[in-house]
Amino acid sequence: MVSFFVDSASTFAAQIDHLILLVAVIVCFWFFLTLGVFLYLLYKFRAENNERAMYITGTEKKYKRFITWPHLTIIAFDVIIIIFAVRAWVTVKQTLPKPDRTVRIISQQWAWTFVHPGPDGKLDTADDIKTIDELHIQKGLVYHFKLTSKDVLHDFSVPVFRLKQDAVPGRTITGWFEATRTGEYDIQCAEICGIGHGLMPARLHLEDAADHKAWQRNWYLGRLHCGFETKRDPQTNKIMIDPGTGKPKQFPNKDLKLWRSMYPASPDACLPAKLAEGGSN
Repeated sequence: MVSFFVDSASTFAAQIDHLILLVAVIVCFWFFLTLGVFLYLLYKFRAENNERAMYITGTEKKYKRFITWPHLTIIAFDVIIIIFAVRAWVTVKQTLPKPDRTVRIISQQWAWTFVHPGPDGKLDTADDIKTIDELHIQKGLVYHFKLTSKDVLHDFSVPVFRLKQDAVPGRTITGWFEATRTGEYDIQCAEICGIGHGLMPARLHLEDAADHKAWQRNWYLGRLHCGFETKRDPQTNKIMIDPGTGKPKQFPNKDLKLWRSMYPASPDACLPAKLAEGGSN
């Protein structure tokens, strides 16, 4: 039901959607049943001439059953909801699968800073990639995130992951996710954090292995001013591949053409070895 309105893009999103659907079905069932009984009783016991209403204290056993049995039934449904809710909580919050990558997420008024592992796949090394308001994730890998706040309470909210996690000053909170599709989606702050709260969005880029590596490559090329970039085929929206090498095709960056004399002859000259050699990412 939820995925009809918001895309589902994580391994545990379906479990959250099923829990929401379960709650909606149970609540709607009792709402319409109660409404039907209420309207029926209004009609059946409507005022009539020369007939007085019965006075009931609420202690009579034969009448109390109309309260007791619905209450017990509702409690049974509540237990069912709690069981499914606890299972979802354990999956998302209590279980930490072994990570393939780890990212650091730093919240502050009113921006997100993301520290990605570089080509070596490890965080807190020399090739880390830092971005503002852009998180790049490779599809099919388990990511741990280390969430911190520099100032006040924030909330890292990713609707397509069905993930929300408070960021608390002075604490580093670890969570996880695994993307199941590619695309570009919203990241939100879901905790009122000051006058700029509504202006604290970020973008989530979910990429396959080739596009993720191309992004890393472009980041290094731009960072080191090598003057080369990849391009997407306008018809397929896929990174253009050089048929001779099988690598993403490189084009001179026209915006930096005035500094062309400073560039190396090949973009590989200023890339980390794993990116220049086409190594696995």
